[in-house]
Amino acid sequence: MAEPRRLKAKSASPGIASGPAFLAERPDAAPASRAVGGYSALEKAIDISIGELEHLADGADAESRDIIDFQIEVLRDPTIAEATGARMEADENVVFAWVATLDAYIGELEAADEEQMRARAVDILDIKNRVLGALAGTPIADFPPGSVFVGKDMEPSRFLAHDWSKGGGIALFAGSTAGHVALLARAKSVPMVVGTGRFSAADGDPVRVDGDAGAVVLKAGGMLIPAPAQAPASDTQTGSSELRTADGVPILLSININDPAEIDALDPATAGVGLMRSEFSVASVADAANEVRQLAIYRRVLEQAGDRPVIIRMLDIGGDKPLAGLEDLPALASGLRGIRLLLARPEIARVQARALLRAAVFGRLSVMLPMVTFPDEVDRMRELFREEAEKLGRRALPHRMPPIGMMVEVPSAALMLDAFGSAAFFSFGTNDLTQYLAASARDDMDADAGKAAPAVLRLLALAVKLSAGKPVSICGDMAGDPSYLPRLLAAGLRHFSVAPARRPAIRSAIIGLNADGTRAAGE
Repeated sequence: MAEPRRLKAKSASPGIASGPAFLAERPDAAPASRAVGGYSALEKAIDISIGELEHLADGADAESRDIIDFQIEVLRDPTIAEATGARMEADENVVFAWVATLDAYIGELEAADEEQMRARAVDILDIKNRVLGALAGTPIADFPPGSVFVGKDMEPSRFLAHDWSKGGGIALFAGSTAGHVALLARAKSVPMVVGTGRFSAADGDPVRVDGDAGAVVLKAGGMLIPAPAQAPASDTQTGSSELRTADGVPILLSININDPAEIDALDPATAGVGLMRSEFSVASVADAANEVRQLAIYRRVLEQAGDRPVIIRMLDIGGDKPLAGLEDLPALASGLRGIRLLLARPEIARVQARALLRAAVFGRLSVMLPMVTFPDEVDRMRELFREEAEKLGRRALPHRMPPIGMMVEVPSAALMLDAFGSAAFFSFGTNDLTQYLAASARDDMDADAGKAAPAVLRLLALAVKLSAGKPVSICGDMAGDPSYLPRLLAAGLRHFSVAPARRPAIRSAIIGLNADGTRAAGE
């Protein structure tokens, strides 16, 4: 019998998984795209929406039919198309041109004296979001549960759309241990390796991913190489929400979530959600323009969290996290990312701000700004939130202004935290902080992370002193590594937010340490 073929790789997420190969790249397959497109895409989305409404009208009662007929009439109104086209000619993205046109119409109806006219505003809102849904397109096809995904790389939206509860793993020809899919895989305990180089396999061939040793094992004589049984991770201290160091200092241990479904990992021993990466819930520019869709996502997380705090980071898009349908915007040409992109394209920020303001009434929400470099960026975003809150107030929509803090992931910001007076809190994102401090490319960062760690830890200790007593936390990968905990505690950090899978190890490590980072007697 032929010997199994073992390929060396880099471990991106620990664990071992076996399953049939799913080849993401096929010579006969056209590449999938989530791009929205131009005006022709909008026309197609409107046609799809009209068809859906006509289908709903079949067999509807007379009152419902009247509402649907009105909606279809609006969608066919040439003045709506002309107004949208004019906005596009002014260099506005097709999705936000559509949103702005319909929002203006909704505003006119809401300001009408007649109640019947005001009621029509909801009908327009419905068709606005229906067209946005059609513009978002069909998600990339899923692959069979329990499969091992094999390809050059993997999109975060594809990872999040897949059901990993039935097992499976990921083997990438390229990729990076510091990439966003690797981050997602570690959060969901999905075994993953990267950097295998291209290898030959067919769909359905048995493949084993060894995320512990950093290897891929291919089929041997057609037999699947079984993975050793693994006991699920468990938290032995879930009976109490209180966590203290060995010498009695209280510690907050929160979780990071990338997918709203991960809120289910919020057990009684968790202090809350220290970081929700909102960009992983937004697959295209049409989703980014859909206030109702975003509101539903945030509300679900807040209601599930109950009385525990939730920190939602605004969209960290741009750079190595593109948003489908946004590639044509001039703002992207300069490599803008995070808050700078949001401020350069305020139409994106305003939609998310409204969704967050409205969601805040359902729980203990705080908002975190991504990739902040200068104090005025926080000030400008806070002003944008105030403006949107005033608009919601005029529309009598329930909302609340949440505390607005910032992610500390730019070295210059970390060195000047005392200058960020308007930020309500700080959270250290050590992944980007390490990359920029070491002047590393994202794909090469894993090789430099260990060497850069002493400099990052020294910078964190200094930044905590500069925080002027404001709440501080740490939510990057360094927070989930027990080997760094002594130095992080010694720096004064008392709030750690980690991937759900890392909670048991971090919790166990904390109770064995004193608050100054020294090991407790007898440990």
